Amino acid sequence: MLPSFSLIIPTYNRPQHLSTCLQALSCLNYPRDHYEVIVVDDGSVVPLDEVIAQFKDQLNLSLLRQENAGPAAARNYGAAHAKAEFLVFTDDDCEPVADWLRVFADLFEKTPVVLVGGKSINKLTDNLFSSTSQLIVDIVYRHYNADPQQARFFASNNMAMPTQHFQELGGFNPNFRTAEDRELCDRWRVSGRGMIYIEKAVLHHAHALTLYSFCQQHFAYGQGAYYYHQIRRLRGSGTMLDEMKFHSNFQNWLLYPTTQVRWTKFLPLAGTLLLWQVINAAGFFSEVVKAKFSHRKNSIQTQSR
Repeated sequence: MLPSFSLIIPTYNRPQHLSTCLQALSCLNYPRDHYEVIVVDDGSVVPLDEVIAQFKDQLNLSLLRQENAGPAAARNYGAAHAKAEFLVFTDDDCEPVADWLRVFADLFEKTPVVLVGGKSINKLTDNLFSSTSQLIVDIVYRHYNADPQQARFFASNNMAMPTQHFQELGGFNPNFRTAEDRELCDRWRVSGRGMIYIEKAVLHHAHALTLYSFCQQHFAYGQGAYYYHQIRRLRGSGTMLDEMKFHSNFQNWLLYPTTQVRWTKFLPLAGTLLLWQVINAAGFFSEVVKAKFSHRKNSIQTQSR
């Protein structure tokens, strides 16, 4: 019997992206009665009803709404309404290929209790910052998923898992606005559950970035990384020293990506990768400073009482 899937898509003020995503989902090579699509509107200003109405006859589709609380909370809200045996998470700027669910189904039929991640491909190849962001994901996967059968990290735009186990684990941590996927993967592994990376589960990612939004994105990732490491320290699931192995591996995060582009793009890409490391570190240490200042302020207030 084929597995059933609930596809969860958080969205915020991007109706055109959502429409393109739903169009791709309507073309999936999978029985329509074996998957549902749940869109969670995370407090958008722009109404999404017209977009949803266009696909009502093509998909088993529902729209949920919540006040803006971030993608982690939106995914949890969607998952709470899921009816299928397995959950699949993607984003509104993603376009899965036709056999996406077939690939997940084949794996779950053999290994049902596992968190599965697929491959994303940048669609905006002429955008330096979008291309660099995708290469960053690629080098992260090269490091953490070197053994696909013992994977350690998946981005939340292309992951699937049993609904029951997701709920038992408590879902995504809604306190995270970024790095919620890293935290979930770590918690999943600590629980003793397995993770498998399957490159054939492909989707195309169309996230247009400018220099400003690239910096903004990776500064936020650095901020999220601080809280992720705080939780890991309390959980006893890893140390900063372990993570520094990734940043110290210049061959992986700097030399490898530059071999993936034409020589004319070598210098712009190398510069953007170096910028990423600086911006990411700035985001991380901004939270370190905030935490120390907050601790000192609380200490002074306590002593003055």
